Amino acid sequence: MESGCIQTAMAMGLTSKKASARSVCAERKNLITVCRFSVKTLLEKYTAEPIDDSSEEFINFAAILEHILSHRFKGNTAGSGSWFSSDGQRSFWEYIRLACSKVQNNCIASIENIENISTSRAKGRAWIRVALMEKRLSEYVSTALRDTRTTRRFYDDGAIMLREEATVLTGMLIGLSAIDFSFCLKGETLDGKSSAVIDYTPYLKFTQSYDYLSDEEDRRSVDSSNSEESVPEHPYIPLVTDEESWSNKCRKMEQRFKIVYAQKGYLEELVRLRESQLKNVETENKRLRAKVEELTVQSQQEKKELEAIVLELQAQLRSFHSLEQLSAEVSLNSDSQKTDGRQNGDAAWTSAGNNVCCRAF
Repeated sequence: MESGCIQTAMAMGLTSKKASARSVCAERKNLITVCRFSVKTLLEKYTAEPIDDSSEEFINFAAILEHILSHRFKGNTAGSGSWFSSDGQRSFWEYIRLACSKVQNNCIASIENIENISTSRAKGRAWIRVALMEKRLSEYVSTALRDTRTTRRFYDDGAIMLREEATVLTGMLIGLSAIDFSFCLKGETLDGKSSAVIDYTPYLKFTQSYDYLSDEEDRRSVDSSNSEESVPEHPYIPLVTDEESWSNKCRKMEQRFKIVYAQKGYLEELVRLRESQLKNVETENKRLRAKVEELTVQSQQEKKELEAIVLELQAQLRSFHSLEQLSAEVSLNSDSQKTDGRQNGDAAWTSAGNNVCCRAF
């Protein structure tokens, strides 16, 4: 009897553990899926005007990304079912602050020094906005993921940041580099007092798709690190049934194609952005080269003018010295003539006096 109770308890515990694993798997798939839809919506809604906090699409994207970065975060204290700490004082920002410190010219120190942002959650939200304005959000996340030691330190098993879905996330975030963002880092959106809430309503028009992880082969590749989470079907949305028809297979292939096509669109948009930036740089380079050539010609002309002025001044200086010498010679000759004249006059007076004296006698 006692052994039967023990076996029943073990069976119930195993069932509960499997159910928990399925729930975590469902969370990962749901978050990645709505994130894909959100990024696609941002790219479709984007125009020439920068996106700011008034955009409902961005507000929802920021909430989704906050949930992803907080999925099974070890700092959570509100229970295993909550993705945020109850006091808001510890969040994914603690992880980002350490894991992204090696990113060159990062914004970590700037966010830490913002006066009106004090809580960890508010700093995390500010970092999302600054990284988007810098067009480096994907770079920050991919750099953080490479620091596996820090990542495992902050996240529990089954977290998105510890699974291959994180690589899918960085790929999706690349497309956001094609969008211009402009945010004011203050206000209620960054107060850190309220939890981010995802509005699923805008995504109801999208066909639910979990195909990138639905097949058995994909599940084995993704869940190889934790076999207990490799479940044959989704607990909430059974994508593959025993009586799957060819039409369902075609639908799945179509959905898979749409996902790949959307990712292709992100990359093409990024390529167009880089090409545009390259053209702008080339134009600026040509302008600067023309300016340098113009300044070079101008400097050479000024140099020739200065050389001519120097030669003219040297000629004037030589002429001035010649005039001084001539004036000195003229003055010397004049003095000499005056001396000779004075001597001749004295001699004449002496001769005349002698003649007078002789006549007298």
